Amino acid sequence: MACPDLLAIDEPTNHLDGVASRMIREALVSYRGVGLLVSHDRGLLDALCRHVLIVDPPKVSLRAGGYSAAINASEAENQAAMEERRALSREDRRLRREADMRRRHADCAEKPKSLHGVAPRDHDARFKARSARVADGQTSKRLRQLDGRIRQTAKRRDEVCLRRNGPMGVEFHGEPSSRNVLFRLASAEVPLGSDRVLVHGDLLMLPSDRVAVVGPNGSGKTTLVEKVVQALLIPAERLAYVPQEVSMEGSRGLLQQVRMMRPDCRSAVMRCVSRLGSEPERILESGCPSPGETRKLLLAIRLANCAQLIIMDEPTNRMDLPSIECLEDALASYVGGLLLVSHDREFVRRLTTTRREIVRDDPGGRRQRIHTTSASAGSGRVGIEGEEEHR
Repeated sequence: MACPDLLAIDEPTNHLDGVASRMIREALVSYRGVGLLVSHDRGLLDALCRHVLIVDPPKVSLRAGGYSAAINASEAENQAAMEERRALSREDRRLRREADMRRRHADCAEKPKSLHGVAPRDHDARFKARSARVADGQTSKRLRQLDGRIRQTAKRRDEVCLRRNGPMGVEFHGEPSSRNVLFRLASAEVPLGSDRVLVHGDLLMLPSDRVAVVGPNGSGKTTLVEKVVQALLIPAERLAYVPQEVSMEGSRGLLQQVRMMRPDCRSAVMRCVSRLGSEPERILESGCPSPGETRKLLLAIRLANCAQLIIMDEPTNRMDLPSIECLEDALASYVGGLLLVSHDREFVRRLTTTRREIVRDDPGGRRQRIHTTSASAGSGRVGIEGEEEHR
């Protein structure tokens, strides 16, 4: 086995299930050379990296520690820069108010400075006018000094470097269904091909359930989701379904659908896409959006109808970390039902309370069975091997 001095790897865990990802991680942990890793896998970055190079065009910054430590340091630095900028903005406003006040006072004192119409023998009036002229000179000097300080403060404020986040952040509008159950599947054996079957008991989902479906690649997760979509008890337009893969033809059709929308609808969809981290103009001008852009387009379109259920199959595939974290925040505040298929452990941990894991039921691996556990003690549901019992 080769033992290189330098190992460069680009997205080693993409599309891998949990078992394969753990094997990759263990192998990389044992490597003793210099490693260069490009990844959107937060757990992998935290486990392996001692330094993180954050590329945020046009800025590139190198930070010590894993991804979480680097992001925390970046957030703290950005927060401090924001506070400094606010303080400089307050100082700029204070100086401008003082300069405006001095100018108003100078304008009010303009009349006493004039000797026009003053009698030659009116020594008191002439003295006051000459004194006003001296004071005006001093006021002009102070105003010049204030203008200089205003320019310096504005320059310092503009030089404060803030991370260019752009308008990130999006809210998924939804509502819990008025139905008692979103879908119901009777116990069955689902063919998976090559003499393999997925065995499950009665399955159902309540309006506010947040469920993760996990398991090895090829275990039947996507097949199960497709059955769920066919068994919905809510209107089809209240479902936001984002499949794992969209064909190139489907991506082009999706882009054409957006182009044909009314301007206000298209603007709303592309605003959502922008807040998920992509450039709307570039997408609209392209012949075919990238896989990541396609997922964002699909999300934006599906979620425009106040969905009662979101189903997402591997939503973080081909998405960058800022977009993943933005999507996490939006889904965390979503109030409808949520069904996720994902190998992203952090994504699943944060967003779901019930876990359905597809496991092998026999040594030959021909029978797969669903094992359900709940991370929420107050959920009122207990599920073992796909069977749920409601109190």
